[in-house]
Amino acid sequence: MKLIISALVCFTLFFQIISCNQPSQNAVYQEVKTDLTPQRDSTQYVFWKNLKEICGNSYEGKITAGGENDTMFAGKRLVMHVRSCKESQIKIPFFVGQDSSRTWVLNLRNDNLQLKHDHRYSTGRPEELTMYGGHTLNFGASTRQIFPADQQTADMLPPAIGNVWWIDLVPNKYFSYNLRRVNTDRVFTVTFDLTQTVQNPGKPWGWDFVID
Repeated sequence: MKLIISALVCFTLFFQIISCNQPSQNAVYQEVKTDLTPQRDSTQYVFWKNLKEICGNSYEGKITAGGENDTMFAGKRLVMHVRSCKESQIKIPFFVGQDSSRTWVLNLRNDNLQLKHDHRYSTGRPEELTMYGGHTLNFGASTRQIFPADQQTADMLPPAIGNVWWIDLVPNKYFSYNLRRVNTDRVFTVTFDLTQTVQNPGKPWGWDFVID
């Protein structure tokens, strides 16, 4: 009996020594945890700064992918207006002919960039499907930021759970807005020429009711 007790004591002491020498799960997590707060020299800040550089300007664009058999955009003048630029939010109305229902809303948050789609009727009232979008999962590149669909979008529009949006911004060359649905061939790209500005359009629908 004494031998059994002694063995148990030794085993317990051995286990405690091993445990003390192993890092806890929290310690391991702390070691590998990455601070995702954007830094002033990060690619996200460069992207954000470059976008703010064209604030106030409007540019004409064209469908460069996904325009086959399109009826919504075909034959219509496409214009983006980088209309409102605050420290942590940029609003870009997207005009399709006389339809000014769409505004891309980009938000600079503590650990990512967020893209939302603000859709409104001509009366200014929000459409039933609005403010869907996603947020970045990493710093991306200074010329490209990618926005996989977020949970709000999945809850609001389940078929869009596989949506991935991205924006390409090459200063003094082009800006492109892109959409692709994962595991499908569906892709949509509209590219705007940044080498020349066009006359700014009027206020998008609903902006009389929304604080810029």
